[in-house]
Amino acid sequence: MKFGLMRSLLVAQVVFSSAMWVQSQQHASALGSQASTNPEESTLTLHAAVSEVLLVFTVTDKNGHYVRDLKQKDFDILDDRKPPEKILSFRSETDLPLQVGLLIDTSQSVRERFTFEQQAAITFLNQTLRPKYDQAFVMGFDMTPKVTQDFTDDRERLATGIRLLHPGTLTAMYDAVSYACNKLLKQSQNVPVRRVLILLSDGYDNASSETREKAIEAAQGAQVSVYTIRTSLTARGRGQKTLEAIAQQTGGRSYIPTQITEVADAFRAIQTELRSQYAVSYKPAAFKLDGHYRTIEVRTRNKQALRIRSRTRYRTAKITYPSDP
Repeated sequence: MKFGLMRSLLVAQVVFSSAMWVQSQQHASALGSQASTNPEESTLTLHAAVSEVLLVFTVTDKNGHYVRDLKQKDFDILDDRKPPEKILSFRSETDLPLQVGLLIDTSQSVRERFTFEQQAAITFLNQTLRPKYDQAFVMGFDMTPKVTQDFTDDRERLATGIRLLHPGTLTAMYDAVSYACNKLLKQSQNVPVRRVLILLSDGYDNASSETREKAIEAAQGAQVSVYTIRTSLTARGRGQKTLEAIAQQTGGRSYIPTQITEVADAFRAIQTELRSQYAVSYKPAAFKLDGHYRTIEVRTRNKQALRIRSRTRYRTAKITYPSDP
């Protein structure tokens, strides 16, 4: 076998061994929670070859309350319309380690609410992070992103990082989202983790070199779920639509406080959701590295009026081998 081909096969074998996951928030049908097949829904491209998919999803009843007591036998999963070849693990109220990026808009537009938002963020990290298990970093952004505290499980250091942030000038939100997602992706981890980015902003960007689409692609490629909290209390507009698009297409959720005290409520809601999810890892049947989209559908068995929110499709990598010289 020629050296070029041997090297390609070795690379393929290495990337196959890594576990990556698909996460999402998409509204499904209220009865049995059939996932939508709308082609306009968000997708995730898996940029490395994988033989294992880790899917995180949320189940609620007709009143929007979390349902936390279901078992693996209560679900059917279809990947590309086929049952998985093998279910590798199932967790309820998932305890996967968290990697959290706290991304705070420090531009002029948030100056009046900034101190309250800082305190709400500190409270969230204090209540959510588990020492020696979860990690987070703090980053502010105006025209440029600035990390004031790198990855740590020390909540006091994170609180100090939040207090070091100060309002600045223009807003380069898309650049900051891309930067934060790449930072989450590069954080080494030898076990599966949930990568979460919490974005506090009014949603308006006037200084980025990146586009909104590129920022979303960065989150999708890093398997990061972005939760957005709108910091503007004015009427809905383009900024809110931008935040909703980022959250929806990355598997997170968008929160819209109508008064300043509701920012803390949004943080509490995110904390509750992160501890109220299910995680299943499985090996897809008839898996091919062809660069095509594969659909995901999660159904509940004999459970009426339940809703499941999960990503509904992903795209595999396409592996090509160089020709022998």
